[in-house]
Amino acid sequence: MLIVEGVEKSYKKSGIFSRERTRVLEDISFECKAGECLGIIGESGSGKSTLGRLLLGIEKPDRGTVSFEGRSITERRARRGGVSAVFQDYTSSLHPFYTVEQALLEPLKLTDMKLKDMRKKVDLLLTQVGLDAAYRKKYPHELSGGEAQRVCIARAVSTEPRWILLDEAVSSLDGSVQLQVLELLKNLREIYGMSYIFITHDIQAAAYICDRLILIRSGRIDEIVPIERLKDVQSAYARDLLRMMIT
Repeated sequence: MLIVEGVEKSYKKSGIFSRERTRVLEDISFECKAGECLGIIGESGSGKSTLGRLLLGIEKPDRGTVSFEGRSITERRARRGGVSAVFQDYTSSLHPFYTVEQALLEPLKLTDMKLKDMRKKVDLLLTQVGLDAAYRKKYPHELSGGEAQRVCIARAVSTEPRWILLDEAVSSLDGSVQLQVLELLKNLREIYGMSYIFITHDIQAAAYICDRLILIRSGRIDEIVPIERLKDVQSAYARDLLRMMIT
């Protein structure tokens, strides 16, 4: 289980001599249960991507804690093999000089698997994300956006992590491809029993895949709501987001 308690984060304002800080996150607390898909929704500048970096242990909070299965997420041992991520910019997420096979083998080399078993795993991963064996030898520039993101997803699930952070993972894709990738993510979650943290500004995509939504506004949690009660949101901000989804 991922537990976030009282997290706050601020950054120094620009300027060499500036001592002022801009608070980005304030008093953020929530839990992500095993096997759950938890959506984090907010407008640009709401602090959701900063929260994503804290959840991955890339940055440390000024106050509060982020723990995974009882250990601080900033500990490498707590993250290794148990946490993975898929980002919006799939073009920079894949090494331009690595084939698809090399990209998928990279995380598997950190495991105890033999090379023969790793190659079998690559075949399985490609099949699970809807790509055939011919993609093994392709380079990123030979892939469409949807294909590249499928490779990124295959790489993220390769070590069978207990949870994956998806940061605007479908927002750069065309509408029909978005739906295909969301359906793929649903299927993989069922296969591996993993949890997702789904960060997005798109409430429609979140409503399609998530079990609960955390609505963030100006660095604070505005509301946490189960998907089945989405129409019963209380805050004006949440109702505005819901109207955007309907219209």
